[in-house]
Amino acid sequence: MGASVGGAAAAVAAAAPPPAATGPSGHTQRLLTVVKSGSIQDVKAVPVDKVHVWPHLLAVEFVAALAVTAFTLIFSFFVNAPLLAVANVNQTPNPSKAPWYFLGLQELLTMFHPMVAGVTIPGMGIFLLILAPYVDRNPSNKPEDRKFAIALFTVQMMFWAVLTIISSFFRGPGYNFVLPWNDGLFFEL
Repeated sequence: MGASVGGAAAAVAAAAPPPAATGPSGHTQRLLTVVKSGSIQDVKAVPVDKVHVWPHLLAVEFVAALAVTAFTLIFSFFVNAPLLAVANVNQTPNPSKAPWYFLGLQELLTMFHPMVAGVTIPGMGIFLLILAPYVDRNPSNKPEDRKFAIALFTVQMMFWAVLTIISSFFRGPGYNFVLPWNDGLFFEL
């Protein structure tokens, strides 16, 4: 009798569905298998792509800083600084040139109204650079894949570089337009 009860219990257990483990929102979940972490991840004891900052990187940067300092020192012995006469507080040079980083803006001021040259054109350039990530939605970090963003930045940099070169080398006394190969070079720092 004990064997028939045990056999009946085994038949009932085999016919009954397995207990349902319900998860969030009543979904049933089952554990398929356990996978060891070593079979999925490639775990290495020693990373091979790392280089320590000291001495590898800092030694190269220190040598580069020494080279730039030596070049500047040697260059200063052979080229004199373009110093002018002692400044007179009662007389300002007319017109005085802006520092080199504002020469493009000063050149624009000779061509357009101050509102256009000082606000509108630089504002449009900054606005275009702000919009560039939204227009060029390419997720790649490679420069060869980001043609629109690089073209936009290059056009703006060349625009300001041309204006700075014109204002530096093609403007003479009185900020008049001159040709440097005819009238000489009127470049001041």
